[in-house]
Amino acid sequence: MTVRRALSGAPYDVAVGVAMVIVGVVEVEPAPVDVLFAALILVSLLTGRLGLRSAPRVVLVLVAAFAVVNLAACLVAPDLSRAMGYVAVTGYLMVLGVWLSGYVDRTSRARTVVSCYIAGAVVAAAAGTVAVLVHFPGSIHLTDSFGMRANALFQDANVFGPFLVVAAVLLLVEILEPSLLRWHVSIKMLALMVLAIGILYSYSRGAWVNLAVAVVVVVATHAFGGAGQRRTLVAVGIATGVVAVAAVAVAATGSASFLAERVGSHSYDSERFGAQRFGVELASHHPVGVGPGQFEVLSPVSAHSIYVRALAEEGVVGLLVLLALLGVTLLLALRALRAGHDPFGLSSRALLAIWCGLLVNSLVVDTLHWRHLWIIAGLVWAGALVRDHDTSAEEALPVATDS
Repeated sequence: MTVRRALSGAPYDVAVGVAMVIVGVVEVEPAPVDVLFAALILVSLLTGRLGLRSAPRVVLVLVAAFAVVNLAACLVAPDLSRAMGYVAVTGYLMVLGVWLSGYVDRTSRARTVVSCYIAGAVVAAAAGTVAVLVHFPGSIHLTDSFGMRANALFQDANVFGPFLVVAAVLLLVEILEPSLLRWHVSIKMLALMVLAIGILYSYSRGAWVNLAVAVVVVVATHAFGGAGQRRTLVAVGIATGVVAVAAVAVAATGSASFLAERVGSHSYDSERFGAQRFGVELASHHPVGVGPGQFEVLSPVSAHSIYVRALAEEGVVGLLVLLALLGVTLLLALRALRAGHDPFGLSSRALLAIWCGLLVNSLVVDTLHWRHLWIIAGLVWAGALVRDHDTSAEEALPVATDS
């Protein structure tokens, strides 16, 4: 069997499925999934499956522009080796999004990506939750250093929580509008509950806001998008039920006091906002930025905002290019929803809701190197790519004339 034929067959798709299942196993960097993704991308590149048609042109232009801006900013970086390493990771993740956009070209592949991602997230949520509630040998590896917050095999609960949000929103919309998963609705509901409790026990305020924004978008697009009152009520009912289950879990496990503590403000919040102010000040003194990955070199506290990091490290131009890339992705998701376009069963409603949640989450967390950010971007781009191809094909059809 040739490599090109293998790309179209089961082994390649199985490898993609495995990658999606273990995308949450990132306790070490680079993670095992990065090795697998890199191999898949390399094979696609060598066989001509990854190229200029793998994503919408505007996306490719903006991805290339952001890469160029990052490389240019390396010239002023105090720590060049750190800068180049940071750029390499950024470049890899952007290519990951482009590769996924080109890979998802049929329903079976969309199902593989979504179902395997959700399966991995459910397992991670269950493991993290159990580790918080029942301390056992090795459970500390699934929580923060105090054993209070679930993070499964993530290094940070503030990344783990939003990782679960992606799966939860995909499942919520699948329950409302079954289109891709072949699971029974009871399995979907159970998985959603597990994810919701996992998000709760991550105790990530960013993840909670992320989820709230996504759910509001789902409900609002049903209410004002002509989807009907019934689905709107069902969406509200499911969301209410999930909150109720989470509340019962908190009460039953005696976690109310820690939950109340997490909801309140903390001393490190002022440090984070101070770091963001410092980032803006850096940009005012360094219009072209201080170089990729240099924020932590100059500040004891991380940027805690993808927008502040881009402004400080790549300057105004870098921030504008990043905003354009994120904004175009948002517009592509909006366009798909307005057109009722769900390519290969990928829900445009779910993708839009998830993307909105991530954009808001990015205000208080640096999400640039989140794998799930670029996975969702890739799925949005895949839908736009199919729509553009369909439109081009329709425009190319000959117009019938009366003889």
